[in-house]
Amino acid sequence: MLLFEIVIALLLVGAVLALSADRIGAPYPALLALAGAALALVPGTPQVALDPALALALFVAPVLLDAAYDASPRDLRQNLRAVGSLAITAVLVTIVVVAAVAHRIVPAMSWAAAITLGAIVAPPDASAASAVLRKLKPPHRVLVILEGESLFNDATALIVYRIAVGAALTGTIAGWTVIPSPPAAAL
Repeated sequence: MLLFEIVIALLLVGAVLALSADRIGAPYPALLALAGAALALVPGTPQVALDPALALALFVAPVLLDAAYDASPRDLRQNLRAVGSLAITAVLVTIVVVAAVAHRIVPAMSWAAAITLGAIVAPPDASAASAVLRKLKPPHRVLVILEGESLFNDATALIVYRIAVGAALTGTIAGWTVIPSPPAAAL
């Protein structure tokens, strides 16, 4: 029950910070990041371990749904090449760079673990990009491309993550097991 109360408290704090950000004219992701860093530095803060499926359902899915709801399918289709190249190329390059740096800093880390780390940190937050961009008021095409990229980059990172975790656990990449598939409960 403590986990439920902590999650509700964090969501409440996030909502208050989002309202505060509007009043002071700052992008709310910046306030959320500062508050998270400050909270991490407070001694005695409880350790919270969320089930990944719960974190996906509570935090990632609603953010992506909100960003997708605001996206225009017509604009995305018109800019598909730019969106796709950023969503795939930029994420893959970031994964490779993070993996190389991590492997260099910690030589004992396997390449599969380093790539897994890269896949975790590579995709930027869709809502953060949208919030910051709306404050800057860029040209419409730039906004469409960056918001579209932020929607699709998670898919690229999740596929690489799945492959890298499988390789880290088994030591090999085995044929059809790298193809994404729905969970057994969904079938």
